Amino acid sequence: MTAVAMPDGLQGCRMAGAFASALIPAWLDLALPAGTDPAPVIEELAREGGPVTTLTQARTVFMLAHLGRLTGDARLVAAAGRICDFLRAHLRDADGGCRYSVAADGTPLEDPGAALRRSYDQTFVLLALVTLRDADPQAVAAAEIDGCWDFIDTVLTDRVSDALWEDDRMAARGAGPDDLRAQNPHMHLLEAVLQCLELTGDRIWADRADWLVAVAERYFIDPSTGAVREFTGPDFRPLDTAAGLRREPGHQYEWAWLLERHALLTGRAGAAGLVPAMHGFVTAHGWQGRGPMEGALFDAVDAQGRVTEETHLLWPLTEAGKFYAARARETGDAAAAERARQIAEVIFGRYFDGDGRPAWVNQFDAGGNVSWPAGLSRLLYHVALFVTEGASAGLWPLAAPASRS
Repeated sequence: MTAVAMPDGLQGCRMAGAFASALIPAWLDLALPAGTDPAPVIEELAREGGPVTTLTQARTVFMLAHLGRLTGDARLVAAAGRICDFLRAHLRDADGGCRYSVAADGTPLEDPGAALRRSYDQTFVLLALVTLRDADPQAVAAAEIDGCWDFIDTVLTDRVSDALWEDDRMAARGAGPDDLRAQNPHMHLLEAVLQCLELTGDRIWADRADWLVAVAERYFIDPSTGAVREFTGPDFRPLDTAAGLRREPGHQYEWAWLLERHALLTGRAGAAGLVPAMHGFVTAHGWQGRGPMEGALFDAVDAQGRVTEETHLLWPLTEAGKFYAARARETGDAAAAERARQIAEVIFGRYFDGDGRPAWVNQFDAGGNVSWPAGLSRLLYHVALFVTEGASAGLWPLAAPASRS
């Protein structure tokens, strides 16, 4: 990809430009050592052993395949294939569903929760499979993608509400009076379905995307503010509880990005009409505007926009960044481009090691102190999408010049 000239002083943008070519290969040496195949990626830097999850393995397969297909780096694609082989061998059951977790050597765990097949996890398996197939058609057969979709469609979809069950246990017994229904699996299934549409060109995925947008509008988008609810009751009715009133700023941006991507890929502009109110809500209420964490997003606010969690996770910033980067790419909006650059400075200047080493933290408190130091592998999926959206908008190169690698 052609190198992008960046103004002096934009260290965060430079680190974004070196993410795929320097930081990820260095991280991979730590997270997926050479050895017996198939192999799982570690769940967290500085912590080996312990259970491994479908969520982390599938997100990492996607992330490596996505970066590999865009940069032409065969090593990243090969690593994605190794991890995908582990997922197939040890996390996927005979009916096509993937269990929550297994031991690091692939053996099943005694905890009944480890055997649950969660809708949330299956969405990332679908995202990983279609992306790895595009990067290396020999690594994933088309039938495998269809099988993953069939499990979601036949086992995890509630035919009465037309929405997703939380997991296969809820699907078997129904939703209990104290169960919550979450927007998050629907959001990530929309992400996976749109990726399938873009990479395969099969219009059946456009119809599936339309279904998911309709479910979101019916159950999860608050018509009074346009903001996305995190949870509803078991019958999808709004709840006047802390869970029911919870609004996450990061998810407002993630949905906004998806709805605009839906319009772009399907040619159906209607869903994008939901974005202005959603964006207005998070712009007004989601950002810390002063103090040591100025320029970070709050982790949660309530339905009126009052801050309920003054902490600052890493991933919400990546969602805001990719929204503004995509908007800059599609519209030429200079203000959106500048906002994405500013977000890169906060992400790479605050959350990542300043020397470019593969080290990062997950969360800061309101005073700017690290409150969750874990370098979780699953977070790199978020960062990779921000980086590639920024590169596609011309904000930084996707791969740094060889002299900087």
